[in-house]
Parts: sequence; structure tokens; C-alpha cells
Amino acid sequence: MQQREEKQLEASVESLISRVAHVKNALHSFIYKLENEYERLTWPSVLDNFALLSGQLNTINKLLKNEKTPSFRNQVIIPLLLSPDRDEDLAKLTEQRVPVFSHEIVPDYLRTKPDPEVEEQEKQLSAEAARIGPEVAQKQIQTLNKLCSNLLEKLNNPREDRDAESATMRQNKSSFNPADTNALVGAVAFGKGLSKCRPPGPVAPGHPGQGPMMSGGPTLQQVTIGGGSGQQAGMGGPVAPQQQGQPGKMPSSIKTNIKSASGSMHPYNR
Repeated sequence: MQQREEKQLEASVESLISRVAHVKNALHSFIYKLENEYERLTWPSVLDNFALLSGQLNTINKLLKNEKTPSFRNQVIIPLLLSPDRDEDLAKLTEQRVPVFSHEIVPDYLRTKPDPEVEEQEKQLSAEAARIGPEVAQKQIQTLNKLCSNLLEKLNNPREDRDAESATMRQNKSSFNPADTNALVGAVAFGKGLSKCRPPGPVAPGHPGQGPMMSGGPTLQQVTIGGGSGQQAGMGGPVAPQQQGQPGKMPSSIKTNIKSASGSMHPYNR
């Protein structure tokens, strides 16, 4: 009975090695095409290579699930000899991928579980999935299915339909705000929304010779300089004294006091 199981195990391992070799050869051929024949490689040829790989992997899965195949989970592999030196037989058997069977690489090649970090992440994902209720999970599934359906529909539509839809969206989308435009036109044309600001000082009524923009501001007034009737102010001739009550004149709110200099202090008086 034990010899029969050993022979069956050896036959299953040899068949599995042969199937894996086929997958390896298909991968080598596909990678060679991608690296050296990418210029004349067509999409149908790429799909054919993927289909070949998929079929070979399915064959391996069927072989592992076969009733005559012993369960490899029950088989235990124990390293009997570990050495930091190069092993030529091992390198030839593994096509130079594993030249040394040492303490550093044995945990990676003989590992039956994922890395501790990956295992911890899987536990966290499983715990988060367990906390989600059935109703919430069903809603999320429906939302995801809806998004996938919309994406597939857009991908299956012809390019012309997508271009027409994009042009329609650009035409319907407004590039300005009507309310802001109306407010700007009202402010420029009619002064709506502008604050009424005037300079400080008493507001004077309008009089002839004064424009509308000068009303409300301080007015200029002639100043009488004492010191003799023959004295001139500047180069503009004699200055007429200000007469009170003269029509058309407005008394200034600014009082100016200028004292006349004596004759001895005048620089041009001899």
C-alpha cells in the first residue's frame, strides 16, 4: 500500500513538472515576442498567448483536483542539508536560479504560508468584511455593478457618440454667471450698488461757471495782501479786495491771515 502511494505520488509530481514546464516555455515565448517583436505584434496574437497560458493553468488546476492525484498538502518537505557553499547540481536543476541552499533562502522557498505582513493584512481585511452588514454589503455591490455597467456602456459605444456627447456638454455648460454680469452692467451704466461718497466740508449750492463735479468741495478765493495800494502780488498785477455781499461769490470756510511786511524788510524796496 505504501509503495503504491509512493509510485502514485512520483507519477503526479512528474506530470505536474511537465505541465509547469509547458507553462514556462509559453511564458518565455511570450516575453521574447514582447521584447523583440513588439513592432509587428498584433492584439489578436497577444490574446492568443494569453489564452494559451490560461488553458495551461486550468489544466494544472484540473490535475491537482483530480481524484487520483494525492493531496500535496499532506506532504512535508524537510531540508536535510543546508550549506552556504554553491551547489552545482542544484544550480543546474533550477536553471541557475537557486545556486545555494542556505539558511537565508530556505524560509522563502519552503514557505507554506504568506509573509507575516501579508497574513496580517488579510486578517484585517477579513475582519472589516465581517463587520459590514448584509444590507450595506448589498448596497455596495449594487453601486459597484452600476458603475461597472456605465463604464462598459461608455467603452462599447462608438467614438462618434462619445465625441457628440462631449460637444453637447461643452455647449450646454455656461462659462459665466448671469447675475454677476447683470450687476456689473448696472454698476457701469446706472451706478447701481455704488456707495455715494463725497469729500469733507460743507456742501455749496451750484452757481454759474462751476461744473457738477466741483459742487460740494472747498472753493478758491482771492486773498488781499496789505501794505500799500501800489504793491503787487506776484506777477499777475494788483489783487482786488474781497467785497462782502458781492453777488455770485460765496464766502470761503477757510480763513487766511497774511501780515504785510514793512518797507524796510522788503528786499526790493530802496
